[in-house]
Amino acid sequence: MFLCSDSIFKPRSREATARDCVVPETTLETWKNSDVPLLPYARWFFISSTVSRLLYWLQLLSATACVALSSYKLIRHNYGDVHKGDTDKRNRQSALNIFYSLAFAEALLFLVEKVYWEWQVSVCNLLENVTRECEFGVSGLVSIKRFFYDSYSKCVNGSIFDGLKMDIVSFGMELLNSNSSDEQLIGVRILRQFSVTERYSEDTLEKIGINFPVIERLVEMLNWKDLQEEEIRRSAAEILSKLAGKKQNSLRVAGISGAMESISSLLENTRSSGEAPDEIGEKKVFHDHNLHYDFWRFNNLGLLILKKLAKDHDNCGKLGNTRGLLPKIIDFTHADENLLRDENADIARSRVLTLKRSLQLVKMLASTTGNTGKCLRREISEIVFTVSNVRDVLKHGARYPKLQKLGIGILTNLALEAEARERIGGTGGVLKELFNIFFKRETRGDEGNEGCVRIAAGEAIAMLVLESKSNCLHVLRLGVMGRLVEALEVPSIRVNAARVLRNMCLYSGDECFHDLKFVKAAAPTVLKSITSEDNKLQEVMVGLAAQVFRFMSSKESSYVFMYSGIKRQELANSLVSILKKNDKPAIKVPRIRRFVIELAIWMMEDDELEDNVALFREMGLEKELEKVLETTAELENFDVFSGTVGLSRHSRTVHSLAELALEILRG
Repeated sequence: MFLCSDSIFKPRSREATARDCVVPETTLETWKNSDVPLLPYARWFFISSTVSRLLYWLQLLSATACVALSSYKLIRHNYGDVHKGDTDKRNRQSALNIFYSLAFAEALLFLVEKVYWEWQVSVCNLLENVTRECEFGVSGLVSIKRFFYDSYSKCVNGSIFDGLKMDIVSFGMELLNSNSSDEQLIGVRILRQFSVTERYSEDTLEKIGINFPVIERLVEMLNWKDLQEEEIRRSAAEILSKLAGKKQNSLRVAGISGAMESISSLLENTRSSGEAPDEIGEKKVFHDHNLHYDFWRFNNLGLLILKKLAKDHDNCGKLGNTRGLLPKIIDFTHADENLLRDENADIARSRVLTLKRSLQLVKMLASTTGNTGKCLRREISEIVFTVSNVRDVLKHGARYPKLQKLGIGILTNLALEAEARERIGGTGGVLKELFNIFFKRETRGDEGNEGCVRIAAGEAIAMLVLESKSNCLHVLRLGVMGRLVEALEVPSIRVNAARVLRNMCLYSGDECFHDLKFVKAAAPTVLKSITSEDNKLQEVMVGLAAQVFRFMSSKESSYVFMYSGIKRQELANSLVSILKKNDKPAIKVPRIRRFVIELAIWMMEDDELEDNVALFREMGLEKELEKVLETTAELENFDVFSGTVGLSRHSRTVHSLAELALEILRG
């Protein structure tokens, strides 16, 4: 039987085919440097490509000779003397005809097959076309050759169906477990390419995701630090970054023992080791641009994997429990004025991408709900670089509003915890930078980005002054109260301006009464906004009104009503209408009934010039308050929320406020 063993298909061992795909340069160097070779022509003889060519031509010659001899015998019928009486000799001619026909057919089929495959490979460029179709690039030809080698070997050594059932993704996964680094490289290249190519990505990731040993092997490869295995490590990281994008796969990755530590190894620590307990190591400086670029590239992949894993709540807890991981992540949030001015454009883009992903990851961790989120926010805020790094992002990231927004989001989430709130406010320049962004005028062409950043800055300021007297004092020292009142007239930021002013009035303390006199100027604007149809704006303006009017005497409040053109009867009617409209707690405006009752109580207590109690009685406030008593919920007793968990509980419940208002009405 003749077997196909040309330069493309030959049934050889895996080790032999691997040597043919990747020439072993170490062996060549050994032959070159050897003083006494074992054989005079050992170098030539043991090169697999030479042996392959020798076998190739020998098979062609033997097949051609078989065709020629069989043809000659079939034409000449020179089989010797045949006697009719001798049975053996009588059957010889028929047997030899059959034999030579079969030999001729077999050899001819072999030559036709050889010609066909030679045509497909050499003329039609079969392998190159497959490589191009799979988008493998230049280095992918080796992987495609190796796949064809193994497929053909399975067909020859086993069943033809073994080769037909073989697919290139399974082939790549099989090579990952090889002891040969060359085979591992081929396997990981195949999986990486099919994972990142949009056409094949979904099916490939599904196939990898259900093969737990393959995921374990990929995670293990992240720990390989040998320079010769750098491409394997990087490709494994790229595959995992794609794999972690699906929730089920991310759980499998995170469920591997030591997975977080392996991923953490991609985040090269930028601080020197071995520093004293009272010292912090300095940043590493890379003078080699290529080394610098590789450094950031691995960091980017590590942060991308962690960011995708952090989409699951349980994984966030595992990230927080991984020793030394949070400080590494915080290290990458550092930014300075030279961050975007690197001479090497690739490095600059890579550093910005690293900064963006690290900020996204910290924001995701800080926004985690429940006890896990509480622990993460405490740990993040306790790292000494967190707040100062975010402050630098706000200061130097004017060209990149999205980075500023991410930094502001981190501060807002951390401010959910009282201790973190104090740390942020006590870090020099944070509140100042937030106000600079909040008051910044939008430039033409960037209204969307800058407008979103301004809104985010207002939310952060409102959170920082919530239940924090020290932060309120910091804001007063900045002298921005007048500008906050003016901001109530700006549609995009007036909601957050009202929140900041309300919290300032509520938590600054009695000793700051004189400093808050500017807030009185906001009263006319607030009264006009209460009649707005926008529920959110209506909620914050009613809440602000309940605090602003406490700084006024009855005469001053009467002047405000006259100046704004709104009568007390009109305001009272609006408050009762709000209670009728919100006959049960609303998720979008959870505090609106509380604020309405607070403002109604102030109006009934401020009864020197007009009988507001009688006015509310006529409008049916008593009936609406009784409805409130029957429908109160815990939702209305908190100022902010972390998921479904309420934070910053009000000192008085809505139920007690409604009872107080009823007592005044009935008194």
